[in-house]
Amino acid sequence: MEKSETLLKELQLKDQFDNLEKHTQWGIEFVERYAKFVKERSEIEASYAKQIRNLSKKYQPKKNSREEEESKYTFCRAFLMTLNEMNDYAGQHEVIAENLTSQIIVELSRYLQELKAERKSHFHDGRKAQQHIESSWKQLESSKRRFERDCKEADRAQQYFEKMDADINVTKADVEKARQQAHMRQQMATDSKNEYSSYLQKFNQEQNEHYYTVIPNIFQKLQDMEEKRIERIGVCMKTFADVDRQVLPIVGKCLDGMTNAAESIESKTDSQQVVESYKSGFEPPGDVEFEDYGQAMKRSPSDTSLTNSREVKERPAGKSKGKLWPFIKNKNKSPKQHKEPLSHRLNDFMASKPKMHCLRSLRRGLSLKLITLNSHVRNLIEGSGPEDFSHLPPEQRRKKLQGKLDDLNKDIQKEMDQRDALAKMKDVYVKNPQMGDPASVDPRLSEISQNIEKLQFEVQKFEGWLAEVEERMPSKSDSNRKSAIYETQNNTTVNNNCAQDRESSPDGSYTEEQNSETQVKAAINPTSSTPEFDDEFDDEETLPTIGTCKALYPFDGQNEGTISVAEGELLYVIEEDKGDGWTRVRRNEEEEGYVPTSYIEVFLETNAKGAMTYI
Repeated sequence: MEKSETLLKELQLKDQFDNLEKHTQWGIEFVERYAKFVKERSEIEASYAKQIRNLSKKYQPKKNSREEEESKYTFCRAFLMTLNEMNDYAGQHEVIAENLTSQIIVELSRYLQELKAERKSHFHDGRKAQQHIESSWKQLESSKRRFERDCKEADRAQQYFEKMDADINVTKADVEKARQQAHMRQQMATDSKNEYSSYLQKFNQEQNEHYYTVIPNIFQKLQDMEEKRIERIGVCMKTFADVDRQVLPIVGKCLDGMTNAAESIESKTDSQQVVESYKSGFEPPGDVEFEDYGQAMKRSPSDTSLTNSREVKERPAGKSKGKLWPFIKNKNKSPKQHKEPLSHRLNDFMASKPKMHCLRSLRRGLSLKLITLNSHVRNLIEGSGPEDFSHLPPEQRRKKLQGKLDDLNKDIQKEMDQRDALAKMKDVYVKNPQMGDPASVDPRLSEISQNIEKLQFEVQKFEGWLAEVEERMPSKSDSNRKSAIYETQNNTTVNNNCAQDRESSPDGSYTEEQNSETQVKAAINPTSSTPEFDDEFDDEETLPTIGTCKALYPFDGQNEGTISVAEGELLYVIEEDKGDGWTRVRRNEEEEGYVPTSYIEVFLETNAKGAMTYI
């Protein structure tokens, strides 16, 4: 039953050979179109990954003081973590593009060549079979026409012979000749009949073989080829989805990293950082005194001239008016300065005309203070200033000096490490002269010793400035004590006048100024004993642990300074990523090194503030 259905199917398709050729060509074009679709998708993924990487790189913090200052805030660090996760996210899209190219596009290109060659072979066989059956049919038709023609000529020759034989006027020789001609024509017709019969039998056999064997086999091969093509398209479509599915876990980890970064933001910590960053250390000014201008001037009943009220009766002075912070030139001093009430100044002005230069002196001093303020503001904006950071408020100056001291101490430690290493090398050369000349190390040792002396001198200078700042910074007890003093001063009399102020301040201002040169000399030559740096840096401190991490992928640390990790291994974090893509970790007391940040998942401790290093 199945065979008969197949034969019926082949008989129905026997006249559809051209349609099958068109259909298979359309199938090849479909494969080419799908391959082009996957290629364009791969290019989109690669372009998207490139744009994401460029975006992440564009917003990465730059290596300058501004970005380093911002990195101490949790929201800035969270944004940096988000950028790093975006970089890894872009890497997964690059993986998608690579897998689409290698697993689908390349395979389909090779399969298309094979498919075209196979299709060409099958249709070549089909056309050859058709040409053969057509050739047999033409031979059959030719033998048939020849047989027909011979039969007609044999009939005419027989009729002519019979006519000649019946005619009494025809000679016997002509009759014999007509008989022989009829016999020959009859023989030719018989030969044509035999030939036609032979061709007919052969054609029927070939036709039967053509339609029941050759063509069905070709159709079956074409059908198998078409089914393979469809199956290959299905496999490619499944691979198309699997390529995305394979990177989903890592993409999920990237998104989890972004979520964790967002959840790590602490608003209170950031606001406290702002307070610590901009805390000036100045003591708030005292209350502004009420000055009664109604009693500033008194007339004598016997004289119409103006008199100095202080000559009649000394006026009790209340709290002195404190100068505003921006106009204090020496910011290490308390911002509170004593000044006479304005009524006394007015009495002096009314009583004596030669003292008119007092107001001019006041205006000149105010102008100088404004120029000083502009200079300080410009220094703060441009980031420039003196070496001792005297242009900064006390608290900020203390932080800058402390940071400078820490950097100098680190430089000294590095120089000492180099000196110790060179000393060991020299000892080796002394014991084994064949390894090198001990004298070749002496110039470098001398240079390092000079560098250490310079750095120690710098440390002494900055320590002197730091000690000066810490002595001048007010404490809570000092503030309470000064408040009591100000309360006592409400009951005292201020007798300063313009001339005295000019004597204490050559520029006409009303603040005391210190000699900056004297301050620098005192800082360079402190009275305290010089610390011994050799004893301070004998033991190298081990970096504290600031968190833990888990290895997401295996890493073979073959370069110097790196450490090998296995997937899933737990390690201690001792130094965060500084923007170069590497994190410093520790396995135990003796094994530590750097691993790629993208290979690990970091869990920082919230209480490890002092140990954390920022970009």
